[in-house]
Amino acid sequence: MSYQQPRRILVTSALPYANGPLHLGHMLEQIQTDIWVRFQQSQGNECYYICADDAHGTAIMLKAQALGITPEQLIEQVREQHERDSRGFLVNFDHFYSTHSDENRYWSERIYGALRDSGQIVKRNIVQAFDPEKGLFLADRFIKGTCPKCKTSDQYGDNCESCGATYTPNDLIDPVSALSGAKPVQKESEHYFLDLAQSSELLTDWINSGRLQSQVANKLREWLDAGLQGWDISRDAPYFGFEIPDAPGKYFYVWLDAPIGYIASFDNFSKQNNLDFESFWFDGKATELYHFIGKDIINFHGLFWPAMLNAAGLRAPSAIYAHGFLTVNGTKMSKSRGTFINASNYLSHLAPEYLRYYFAAKLGPSVDDIDLNLEDFVQRVNSDVVGKIVNIASRCAGFLKKRFDNTLAAEQEAPELLSDLLDARRSIAAHFEGRDYNRAIREVIALADKVNQFIDEKQPWVLAKDEANNAQVHRVCSDGVQAFRILVSYLAPVLPEMATKSENFLNTQLTFSNLESGLLPAGHQLEPFSPLMQRIEMSAVEAMIEAEKAAAATQAPIKDTPKAGLSASDHPPIGEQIDFDTFAKVDLRVADIIAAEEVEGADKLLRLTVSLGDSERTIIAGIKSAYSAAQLVGRQIVVVANLAPRKMRFGTSEGMALAAGPGGSDIFLLAPDSGATAGMQVK
Repeated sequence: MSYQQPRRILVTSALPYANGPLHLGHMLEQIQTDIWVRFQQSQGNECYYICADDAHGTAIMLKAQALGITPEQLIEQVREQHERDSRGFLVNFDHFYSTHSDENRYWSERIYGALRDSGQIVKRNIVQAFDPEKGLFLADRFIKGTCPKCKTSDQYGDNCESCGATYTPNDLIDPVSALSGAKPVQKESEHYFLDLAQSSELLTDWINSGRLQSQVANKLREWLDAGLQGWDISRDAPYFGFEIPDAPGKYFYVWLDAPIGYIASFDNFSKQNNLDFESFWFDGKATELYHFIGKDIINFHGLFWPAMLNAAGLRAPSAIYAHGFLTVNGTKMSKSRGTFINASNYLSHLAPEYLRYYFAAKLGPSVDDIDLNLEDFVQRVNSDVVGKIVNIASRCAGFLKKRFDNTLAAEQEAPELLSDLLDARRSIAAHFEGRDYNRAIREVIALADKVNQFIDEKQPWVLAKDEANNAQVHRVCSDGVQAFRILVSYLAPVLPEMATKSENFLNTQLTFSNLESGLLPAGHQLEPFSPLMQRIEMSAVEAMIEAEKAAAATQAPIKDTPKAGLSASDHPPIGEQIDFDTFAKVDLRVADIIAAEEVEGADKLLRLTVSLGDSERTIIAGIKSAYSAAQLVGRQIVVVANLAPRKMRFGTSEGMALAAGPGGSDIFLLAPDSGATAGMQVK
């Protein structure tokens, strides 16, 4: 590796939104980041991990109102919860702050001023839907109504999740505010836009700089080639955030000041710790800056962020690392199935290092989604960590304590094996550096297999029956402990708590840099061995899932929602009353999905081939945001069988699949109970 030591590095992960608890999707990113930071520190680098709560926006304002508290009280309560749960997963922030801070106000105003003074801020009057009851302008996703194309009810104001049609809120049939249920009115307002087109050359160079993953760079090129549009950076009062200095009643959009929170948080940390702030954010020659984020927010970090930084004379990131989404048991996280797992609930049932190890074993440098398969989770942790790594120490420690005063032998029984383990340091370090954790884990476990094979072949428990073999028993068990020390040094960024316990046993510090000195010396004194990790019991996993199901069944009516919006009620109002004869005209049938494929050119559609027992149908459904084609084959669903065929741009749909949920990733296909067969009528 070509890096000079020591390096000076600043690392951030995406700021969790301050209106709800952390879940395992948040922890995927924080754990990925924390492992990389701990690895850098283990190499002897000066590396800081900074994060904060994203504390502004309409959703926070509305939730605070619903709870009868101030937004400031809400974000403080949530910040305490977030910090507690992150610590519970052994995520070691150097500083965790809030975007609702004096520093963030200063930097938001400074960067905005630089954009304005360089002519990159333009003003434009726009007409928006307005909720007369709430007194709020409504984004498209705050408006619901009936799709003008397929007549499906409860669709958002920008697209239909059923047929895939796109439209404006004005096209909706009977549109209502998702916040109050009131009919929106049209109202004009002046908005402030960042003219991204002025940064086209800058962004082209940035995208081609090699600082982005290839999949990310390709996606950003698509947006660039399509022509960069102005980015609306203002919101009208009432709004919880920072007021734009030269625009009374106008506020910075949350996504403007959220990434600036990286700067503000490090500014606050630097003042407290007498660090050279400017060397990290202005120069960039002697320091490195990395952002770890989810792939869903790459447009903000890959386009808007570098344009903002450049305007203010700040350095660009050394790299932005995006990761995929987390699924559980092959599907998106679900509250009803108990797989939308809150961080605090996990920690009430299971040790944090179980999940840290499993995520590491799955994570690579791409933006592919990561699946938490709960059965594989139990098996892999028990097999790899307990059955292979910990087993090495537990097999050897007893002999060293009973017969050799807990000291290591002067000579090795297997010097070549130990040399191979030490030589692996460079390749394993390269895997960690490249965020290719799964390859690092595979290499460590392969080495552990060799060590266990060595112990099995030597059988110290058999040798120990004859005192004449004492010297060999000493060498074999000492080699086992030496190997254990090397392996746990490699895993210390992943399993920091187990590493600390191992350091107490080994009486030495476990870091990558310490391995440069080779093996522990002859006669090195060990401490008494204590259990390092218990096996996972499947019953604990099942109890965690049941606890999530129970919480979902009794959850309060105020839901934790993402930045896209906060509904004032859980469900849309009941539709217009119909008589039984009208309902009886709808023929609902059980259907088997026998094939599924993506629809070329459509972002949200899947083409399903379903069997109704004695016939087959093609149904085009807007469910791609919630399901992959591979997940659907073999499933049973409920369909409207007597719906007239509808010609669409992508083909003809011969029915409708029924689903619940507000849309987006929250779509839940309806399915019959076990025993139902294709073609059965639903009554």
